[in-house]
Amino acid sequence: MLKFLYFLIFLTPLCYFSGFWWLICSLLFFVSFVYFFFFPYFFCWGGLGYIFGCDLISYGLVLLSLWICVLMILASESVFRHGYFSGFFAFVVIALTIMLYCTFSSISLLSFYIFFESSLIPTLFLILGWGYQPERVQAGIYLLFYTLLASLPLLVGILFIYNSLGSLCLFLLCGGNSLVGGLFYVCMVFAFLVSMPMFMVHLWLPSAHVEAPVAGSMILAGVLLKLGGYGLLRVFPVLFSFGFGFGVVWVALSLVGGLFVSLFCMRQTDLKSLIAYSSVAHMSMVIGGIMTLNYWGVCSSFALMVAHGLCSSGLFCLSNISYERFGSRSLLVNSGLINLMPSMAMWWFLLSACNMAAPPSLNLLGEIGLLSSLVSWSWCLMFVLVFLSFFSAAYTLYMYSYSQHGSTYSGVYSCSLGYVREFLLLFLHWFPLNLIILSVDVTVFWV
Repeated sequence: MLKFLYFLIFLTPLCYFSGFWWLICSLLFFVSFVYFFFFPYFFCWGGLGYIFGCDLISYGLVLLSLWICVLMILASESVFRHGYFSGFFAFVVIALTIMLYCTFSSISLLSFYIFFESSLIPTLFLILGWGYQPERVQAGIYLLFYTLLASLPLLVGILFIYNSLGSLCLFLLCGGNSLVGGLFYVCMVFAFLVSMPMFMVHLWLPSAHVEAPVAGSMILAGVLLKLGGYGLLRVFPVLFSFGFGFGVVWVALSLVGGLFVSLFCMRQTDLKSLIAYSSVAHMSMVIGGIMTLNYWGVCSSFALMVAHGLCSSGLFCLSNISYERFGSRSLLVNSGLINLMPSMAMWWFLLSACNMAAPPSLNLLGEIGLLSSLVSWSWCLMFVLVFLSFFSAAYTLYMYSYSQHGSTYSGVYSCSLGYVREFLLLFLHWFPLNLIILSVDVTVFWV
């Protein structure tokens, strides 16, 4: 694992030379391609070096992080074209890639916590430095306030685990059930629920998305929301016996909250806000699946996290492509796009279909597994899940039909086609999303 880390660290000097933007992008593509061949076939920890290692959960999320960070540079070509501090932007993206790589490949809970918190700093720089509106300062404060405040009890819980078990190594954490109490359980779980985010502590996410540049939205939706799910999967070996009693609270709260958020989506007129709220609705199912603590729930939640990372990031790229043409994210302005950008309408359709879990996308696999796990856990959840799935399709259709059809905005007089770079960017989101389902054993049946 260290060889990839050193490769990323030695990329940082290239940021200080002008004209190296596409070389950095190409080298990140290269490291993603090489990492693809380091698949852990034995379904256990491998690649151990210093405090880093990799099992199948880590591998999938590290590969997702590398992939999304490459596409962030590809999507932010306007920063390079206008000379808007492009060198510092590339440095922030590489720093964020390093933090996420270290977070997902840490084998110690303490180093995981340190890198988990450190990944917020480059994200804050992205929002404050390259955001669009003056409200980006408030959005950045929201982001830090929610996540840091919830993470302080987690640090206390990690130190308590070390004091009780004498180790923080992730694969030695079994057998800590004797030290579990109600307060300890909430301390360990709450930080990850805020990071995902769960309903009622989700307000930081829409504001951060709306104010962030396209790269900030891509990394927020694509990877940073997955830190919460990854953390829950890592700490539940300690909390396993106590998790059954408290699970019903989180499952009920997240699923009912997901239903409410789906209704919020039907009222949104801002494209980015709509996609951000849909992320909260999808993550509510992931929380429910993890909290059931059964085989199908845990495996399918991992599949849906990977699928949502690619799909949601692609939708944010599409909204940014429209924003660069029209200067607005409002659905009132971005209507009738099929007349102005007919070649983009196909990508709107394909990614919207993936967002509503249409076959053959990986979203379908994740959602079917989560539905079966939640209904087997309690048949009463069937009533909530029916409406959750229905409204998920409803707000996606609302977004697609309102943006593509109807009369065009009267202030727009020209037809604009997409660049090859933009088509490549969207293809690199959509193609892996529909390709991974061919290897179901890797994404789901890995326990």
